[in-house]
Amino acid sequence: MKHGVAFRKFSRTSSHRMLMLRNLVTSLFEHERIKTTLPKARDTARLAEKIITMGKKGTAGSESQASSFLLKPTALNKLLETYAKRYADRPGGYTRILKLGNRKGDHAPAAVLELVDNPKDLRFEMTARAAGWDIVQHQLHNQRLGAVMKTGAQNAEDILKAAQQGESTVLRPQTAMNVQKLLKFRGPEALVEMSEKAKEHADRLLATPLALKTMYEAKKEKNQRNPPPRPIAGMKQVGETRSVLDLARGRLGHARAPPAKLLTMSTAFNGKYKQQITHP
Repeated sequence: MKHGVAFRKFSRTSSHRMLMLRNLVTSLFEHERIKTTLPKARDTARLAEKIITMGKKGTAGSESQASSFLLKPTALNKLLETYAKRYADRPGGYTRILKLGNRKGDHAPAAVLELVDNPKDLRFEMTARAAGWDIVQHQLHNQRLGAVMKTGAQNAEDILKAAQQGESTVLRPQTAMNVQKLLKFRGPEALVEMSEKAKEHADRLLATPLALKTMYEAKKEKNQRNPPPRPIAGMKQVGETRSVLDLARGRLGHARAPPAKLLTMSTAFNGKYKQQITHP
């Protein structure tokens, strides 16, 4: 029996395994985002957290240890000059793992490992889009579509600021929590950047139906038998209340009960059939 075995072996020798993890950490520091399998991403994140902590100490011994671990001088320079300053006020949690399903070929679980607060943060972009969606949904409940088209999400900055302080009534609870996490250790410019992204996504959501309508009318002038554009499975439109799972399964039409006439006919037929069997 294996006692005291704490980490994954990856079917490699200890030297090969450590060199692989050092290479992954070096690539992460160099590009700030890598794509690999989920087990490798977890072990790489554990080592990357320790190396960033060494870089934050700023002592000669910690710099020497980080230099002996990383494989490229560029990664060491980014660690000491960029990441040590970026995460100076953050007590931990410098990496983020995003699952990507299963990889083609060997069907291994894939994941994206990235450094938080990087210029191309995936979670930051996703949260900004979710905030734009929530703002548009809230405005459509209180105003007409024409008024929303004119104003857009102009009050996005105030809504995000309220969500950052835990006082949001517009955003969903999950979106408000993500806004708090993402803006906690960032400067005031991050709030402005997220609000601009939310406004851009809100304008895109409002302009998409009009663009489809314009394209359909232009095609209809050339061909009267041209059918209207159909919604794509898995894509929610503005004002949509159904879940994405129902849309992805192809339930694009409204759920309707069978017509009452058909129910009456089938009931009458079954009753008549039973009578014939009972009283021949």
